[in-house]
Amino acid sequence: MRFLTALAAFSLTTVGLATPASATPVPTKTPTAQGYGGAIATVDPTATAAGLEVLRRGGNAVDAAVAAAATLGVTEPFASGIGGGGFFVYYDARTHRVHTIDGRETGPATMTSTYFVNPATGQPYAFDEARVSGLSVGVPGTLATWEAASRQWGTRSLGNALNDAAKVADRGYTVDAEFRRQVTENAAAFGQFDATKALYLPGGAPPAVGTTIRNPDLAKTYRLIARKGTGAFYRGEIGKDLLATVRSPEISDSPTSPWAYPIRPGVLTASDLAKYQVRHPAPTKADYKGLTVYGMSTPSSGGTTVSEALNILEASPLDGASTTEKLHYYLEASALAFADRGRYLGAGTPQARLRELVSDRWAKQRACQISPDRALVKPVAPGPSGCTPSVTAATPDKGMSTTNLTVADRWGNVVEYTLTLEQFGGNAMIVPGRGFMLNNELTDFNFTGTQGAFDDPNLPGPGKRPRSSMSPTIVLKDGKPFLAVGAPGGSTIITTVLQIVYGRLDLGLTLPQALAAPRAAQRNTPGIQAEPAFHTTYGPALTPLGHVFGADAPEIGAATAIEFTAHGGQLAVAEPVRRGGGAAAVVHPGR
Repeated sequence: MRFLTALAAFSLTTVGLATPASATPVPTKTPTAQGYGGAIATVDPTATAAGLEVLRRGGNAVDAAVAAAATLGVTEPFASGIGGGGFFVYYDARTHRVHTIDGRETGPATMTSTYFVNPATGQPYAFDEARVSGLSVGVPGTLATWEAASRQWGTRSLGNALNDAAKVADRGYTVDAEFRRQVTENAAAFGQFDATKALYLPGGAPPAVGTTIRNPDLAKTYRLIARKGTGAFYRGEIGKDLLATVRSPEISDSPTSPWAYPIRPGVLTASDLAKYQVRHPAPTKADYKGLTVYGMSTPSSGGTTVSEALNILEASPLDGASTTEKLHYYLEASALAFADRGRYLGAGTPQARLRELVSDRWAKQRACQISPDRALVKPVAPGPSGCTPSVTAATPDKGMSTTNLTVADRWGNVVEYTLTLEQFGGNAMIVPGRGFMLNNELTDFNFTGTQGAFDDPNLPGPGKRPRSSMSPTIVLKDGKPFLAVGAPGGSTIITTVLQIVYGRLDLGLTLPQALAAPRAAQRNTPGIQAEPAFHTTYGPALTPLGHVFGADAPEIGAATAIEFTAHGGQLAVAEPVRRGGGAAAVVHPGR
């Protein structure tokens, strides 16, 4: 998405953060690449190039994924970085096993269920009041994820990846229209903090398309961690600065525009930071038409919800169905799975319940509620409820943004990795002198209960990880990789991954077609959120069935994927248009 500016065009000793564009031609994005020897797809060609170079030099999929992710922390700073977290799914070709890393952020040890309720009013904070504050920041898990993956499965050190990405931060990257849009949408929030203004609002305004952003502070931070290890972040000087920013936000004396809310301090402590550990939960697993679908377990709801929806579709009478009928069932299955997500899924969901939700027995009793010729009234009630559908209250979902990458190597190892800050721009605070942005992941908790008389599984709690929708997914055929896919987009991540898998396996689409196809998200709400092309193409046939369309979304998600073809071939695919388009590459191009 952002492109590496030629080193020759700039002096590394220049202090300025935004400079005029280089005359060097901007590389062309390639959303589809097919060949052998390793493949990678990300939203950004600089990150794709970083991962591809590692693969070319003999690194494996984990090495390439960490290198690409560290680069995304530079070039995609509003969607990823060491101030955030994510979920890492890995297929080990030697053992034929799928492993996961839960690098989700955690709340402070003092967090309670009323954390986001204003004690002065008894009412929950407005979302932007909670977001742009120290309260929203969870202990970041991204660095710990990179370290754990590199140590357990990689062949290169984390320091190598960080040093390589530091060079990108020094050289700079060129602002494109998508980057400028993200800054523009966050300009009021960014303008409250001098460190953020200095980097992303040069002269008090979003940088012009074609200018170059350099981040020497982040380069120094990366090099310091490469030299001293992640302890510098979780127990050392970087962590000290992070905590100072959270607990005493450095609010500008001259913000670029007024802000409607007080900017509240957070309560994270050095103990919270030092105690952080990644988790290695067993992946979710579901069988779908002879394939095995692996995903991320809690605190992500993605793997369970995608698996449940696929199981519902498999239990539905779709043999010989038309495209309209298949899309009708896709929307209904998604709504039913989202109903169960809202009621049951959170960081502490018991394993027995998780197994039940992805079972064929559960899917059959949900599928029998779907009528072939009439949409269910939304929102539907969670199961179990037999074959008589009922209506309940909707569970709210906030829009969120993140990034995703997919990597495979020549030995058949595969990484599907989704990482995030939550909103584009996280909580809007750059840690002064350190160059990275903080997350607002704790706003992924429900601020107050959403399940009526039932316990809400996603209320805040001490040291708890908020529910996520990230859905990195790896599909095996006969025990070997067939497809890997993931996406950003908040709770629409689930529907995006589901729709891509369904499109590839059931709608007769190639993988590039499945990623490019117009999208719709039915998250158990009265109205379907859809891209305009989906609404105009399929709405006339779906509306008579009772489907209701809400406001259209300009775009939903920005996926990446790899399909494994005959004779060891790999087809890497990124978005051709969404979020400015992505970049796919293979080590040895060819069919």
